[in-house]
Amino acid sequence: MYKYIISICLLFVCAIGYSQKKENSQTKKDSITYKTGYGLRLGVDISRPVLAIVDKSYSGLELVGDYRISKKWYIATELGYEEEKTFEDFTTSTSKGSFIRLGANFNAYQNWLDMNNEIYIGMRYGFALFDHTLNSYKTNVGTPYFPSNTAQTPLTETGLTAHWTEFQLGIKVETFKNLFLSAGFSYKIMLSLDDQKNFKTLYAPGFNRVFESNTGFGFNYTISYLIPFVNK
Repeated sequence: MYKYIISICLLFVCAIGYSQKKENSQTKKDSITYKTGYGLRLGVDISRPVLAIVDKSYSGLELVGDYRISKKWYIATELGYEEEKTFEDFTTSTSKGSFIRLGANFNAYQNWLDMNNEIYIGMRYGFALFDHTLNSYKTNVGTPYFPSNTAQTPLTETGLTAHWTEFQLGIKVETFKNLFLSAGFSYKIMLSLDDQKNFKTLYAPGFNRVFESNTGFGFNYTISYLIPFVNK
């Protein structure tokens, strides 16, 4: 009789021990924390060289970078150089200079496990320092019998500046470990723009074409690499 009681007790203890071990194992599985890299991400806008090949009146280079400060927020910047030749009905002009944009991105995408992708919304302050040249102009007073002449004497003004703000929307996808491809669109609002004497600036580096409404649009397609400092 005692043997049966002892056997039952031993089985009961073993069952409890196995159950606790299973629960602990399940708890460990459920408590796995997936970490992603926090660090400096640097890259280049590869759409600029492509545009320079397609459009011979354009040349430019844009470098991009961001630094992750929290799970959702990034400090971001873009800087570069552009030269654009603009053709109008009666004028030809060239803008060339450097620019920088500073701001932040918010990642609205909820990543799964250890994914590190983004659907981001961003805002920037932009500044450009550039030269503007009126290459040629033609007076709009010609007739079929006396056509107007084109003046070819270049007129250049240096040290012009532009200030603007822009809203950005885009995606970043980690294609390989720490390697990202990104595509983005921006809507720009000009705050302040210097004009060449007696001639309106038609293009500002970093802002693109300046319309009468003082607004503009832009896009980029970048490839970048993350240098992780820590995983969180």
